[in-house]
Amino acid sequence: MKTLNPYKRAASLLWGRVAWDFNLNSWRSRRKLKSLKNSQLAKSCVILCNGPSLLEVDFDLLSSSNIYTFGLNKINLLFEKVKFRPKSIVAVNRYVLEQNKEYFANTSIPLFLDSYADKLGLSARSNICYLHSSDFSGEFAPDCSMSINQGYTVTFVAMQLAFHFGFEKVALVGCDHNFETKGEANKTVIAEQSDPNHFDPNYFSNGVKWQLPDLEQSELAYRVAKLNYELAGRKLYNCSVGGHLEVFPRLSLAEFLRA
Repeated sequence: MKTLNPYKRAASLLWGRVAWDFNLNSWRSRRKLKSLKNSQLAKSCVILCNGPSLLEVDFDLLSSSNIYTFGLNKINLLFEKVKFRPKSIVAVNRYVLEQNKEYFANTSIPLFLDSYADKLGLSARSNICYLHSSDFSGEFAPDCSMSINQGYTVTFVAMQLAFHFGFEKVALVGCDHNFETKGEANKTVIAEQSDPNHFDPNYFSNGVKWQLPDLEQSELAYRVAKLNYELAGRKLYNCSVGGHLEVFPRLSLAEFLRA
């Protein structure tokens, strides 16, 4: 595969940054993000990841707690099963944005979407906030108003947003950190008829494109997030049922909500 000359690549990245900075939606989103900075100091939140164990969550308990929740990617596929709705949704992967465009175009739930969504023609509604993704994927952005870093997983983006909001304690649920489908990390593949890797068999299914996970790089990003939280006197917890993620201390969701 032909690779871009490093100078041309740097120029392309710079031009992309400048072009976005002159986009009106960039300024609108930046203003909204600045208004959200430290708006939730000393509070707690939950990030709803998309592994099969998400179906083990007690959504009645989560709803009754009224805690702030970030849903991820195609979390809307859960809505046919439960009455629960997250306070906001985060999505940055291009294939997810393309495949879930219709839902994003019609929901009233606050959305934090990669700026690529702007190119898809999603109207700049008041509930949409665009994020600029930096090329430095492994870095942690404590302030998301300029750029975020994807860190090979949307969960890392949600962690940065939670930090930006000022949340002191953040829990992950549904973060299995394990995929039945194996293959080269980050490779784009064609989905089978049914998806065994997510909470809904239709998540990536019936021939749509998706990227195989990079669990090693994702775990490195999680460790970076953990360090940044700890240096700020904050905590990340894994409240998932089972799974393979052991970077963060584990609690049950009930224990986290009582703390």
